[in-house]
Amino acid sequence: MVEWLIDRRSELRVIGNIGLVRELTMKLTMRKKVAISTKGAFWTAFFLIMMGIEPSMARVEDGQSWQWQESKGSCDRPAREILEQMEDLMRGESSYSEMTMRIVRPRYTREMSIKAWQKGGDSSMILVTAPARDKGTAFLMHDKDIWNYDPRIDRTTRLPSSMMSQSWMGSDFTNDDLVRESDVLEDYTYMVDGEEMIEGELACRLEMIPKPDAPVVWGRVLLWVSAEDGYQLRVENYDQRGELAYTMVLDDIRELGGRTIPTRFTMQPAGKEGEYTEMTYRALQFDVDLEDSFFRRSNMERLQ
Repeated sequence: MVEWLIDRRSELRVIGNIGLVRELTMKLTMRKKVAISTKGAFWTAFFLIMMGIEPSMARVEDGQSWQWQESKGSCDRPAREILEQMEDLMRGESSYSEMTMRIVRPRYTREMSIKAWQKGGDSSMILVTAPARDKGTAFLMHDKDIWNYDPRIDRTTRLPSSMMSQSWMGSDFTNDDLVRESDVLEDYTYMVDGEEMIEGELACRLEMIPKPDAPVVWGRVLLWVSAEDGYQLRVENYDQRGELAYTMVLDDIRELGGRTIPTRFTMQPAGKEGEYTEMTYRALQFDVDLEDSFFRRSNMERLQ
């Protein structure tokens, strides 16, 4: 019995209530045709706890039956499920944010203030509010089309897909990082590649390979996601030759916009010591009311 439970430990979570523990244990032992007592249920719960299984579990009722669900705090689940949890947490249905971007180079440091709006997976708007020389610069992504408005020449230009890998406003982030033309769930094939501890937190490591026709510049992406909470912790982008190009570290995890998420993203190019770009959230709201008409080219020059 104990050996069988150990074999199934990735699928189980113990229940704090001893009555429910006994019910679970009896359900399990039916497969082995072994009778069990309350004392036996206690020791089964004891062994489960000793194996480090979380002492709580969602109860799903279906008539008089029970369904015991695998923990979301595990990496023993489909890669798509982990990515969907991450996307739901980090993006939501819609959002409004205010950020500071700090571009660090060996000889200078430059800061920008940014506002951003996002709805669904195909609409986003970014507005630069400072410094004065860049104020009013806007970027729009809608229905896979990317547009840039430059207030200095009062002109709106469509950006081709070939520019998605280019630096965004002289930073270490690309146009695709900010405007997000690619889709994590649909433009890659992915698999869970293991798990490891990052800053004391269990993280699921996923390997993502772009599909042949996807608008993705990288040859391979490694992504670390918190097993328990679903937020990103680290991203490594590899070029088409398989060499590391950029590493992004996400930290300063705290509650913002009613969710616990990383609030600082640091992008560092490989082999360039002393160079990085740091983006920090100052404000964030999820599920804001945004009309589709907001994401129009005609609105870019009116944003403040």
